[in-house]
Order: sequence, then C-alpha cells, then structure tokens
Amino acid sequence: MMQSTDLFLLLDSFAGVTSGYPFGPGALVYKVGGKMFALIADDVEPLRISLKCDPDLALELRAQYPDAVSAGYHLNKRHWNTIEVNDTIPTPELEEWIDHSHSLVVAGLSRRERDNLK
Repeated sequence: MMQSTDLFLLLDSFAGVTSGYPFGPGALVYKVGGKMFALIADDVEPLRISLKCDPDLALELRAQYPDAVSAGYHLNKRHWNTIEVNDTIPTPELEEWIDHSHSLVVAGLSRRERDNLK
C-alpha cells in the first residue's frame, strides 16, 4: 500500500507541477500547465485520490477494483476515477495511474506549454 508521504512525493516529482487548495481545505489539487490532474481528499481516512483517466480504462479499473475505484467524486464521471488508497491497489499500479493522469493532461497542453515543462 502506498503511504501518503510517498504519494505526495510522487505527485511533486513531475516537472511543472503546482499544488494548492483552490476548493478550500481538504481538497488538495495538483496541476500541470494550470490544469488539474489529481485531487486528494486529505481530510478523510483512508486517503482518496481522484485521477483523470481514459474513459474505457476508467470503466475497466472500476470493474477490476470495485471496492477501491469509483467514478470521480464531484468530477466528470466519464473521465475521472476516485481511488481509495488502501491495500487493495498495488503501489506500482497506483503509480501507473498517476502517471497516466499526468500524461493525459500534458497531452492536452499546447506545444509551447509542454516545452516549458522540461
């Protein structure tokens, strides 16, 4: 199971990432190029993270992990999953999902914005 400190370190490791609380306490948002790729409900136990996801993959993950992965809470249900960070999800998979979310958002940035991240 991924520990919260490892989760925050991973999210902060991406180039050009910023974080803050634009929605108020308890909803830590991670952005790249000004666009959100992760939202952490850091005021609940267990920790929950919402990640952008390819719509087909999002459905597959919800079916594969019904007790830990659900449609994005207060987000576009087609493009976002909310994941309960617990021992159900292997750490390498969660790391892949975070990278996938980040990559989707970066792909949507302009070429100039992407070049500025390097």
